[in-house]
Amino acid sequence: MLSHILLLATVASADTAPVRLAGAPLPASTVAGRALTPLESAMSRPRTYSADSIVLDKSERRLTMFHQGREVRAYDVALGKNPVGPKTRRGDGRTPEGLYFIEGRNPESKYHLSLRISYPAVKDQENAARRRVSPGGDIMIHGLPTAFSNVGALHRQQDWTEGCVAVTNEEIEEIWRAVPNGARILIRP
Repeated sequence: MLSHILLLATVASADTAPVRLAGAPLPASTVAGRALTPLESAMSRPRTYSADSIVLDKSERRLTMFHQGREVRAYDVALGKNPVGPKTRRGDGRTPEGLYFIEGRNPESKYHLSLRISYPAVKDQENAARRRVSPGGDIMIHGLPTAFSNVGALHRQQDWTEGCVAVTNEEIEEIWRAVPNGARILIRP
């Protein structure tokens, strides 16, 4: 279903793409006639707030950022294709549950920008080892792939990731600016 939504949004937006007239100023998303990279785009906007922790409520599909215990911003998200229950192994399509932290960022992500969640933690690795399976990894908060960036919020109509937390490209740019490495993320069922 997501592929149908993405395809429809791609076709619809192709018809409404803005045309730049000769001599007109370049849009803010360009510099010296070239498109900004995702990192340049994220960093070119002012940081309006900061966050020191995140709570993800999987059942509500809601990511909320906090600063010193006060909510500063919330986003609706898409999760892994099989979102009920904690991630237990590679390929299960689940988003992890538990307390983690943001351990890094990828400005060259194929999903616009991405923040790495510290899954698998030691407990996840031990649980997977007992069951003789790989716990998986590369769990991120990320934007949309370049080919589908124009889909925007429509991507949330179904869970489609392999276990990551997906937001729009504009939202990941805000999150990228607001959340430092080391910030805690509590992922609730």
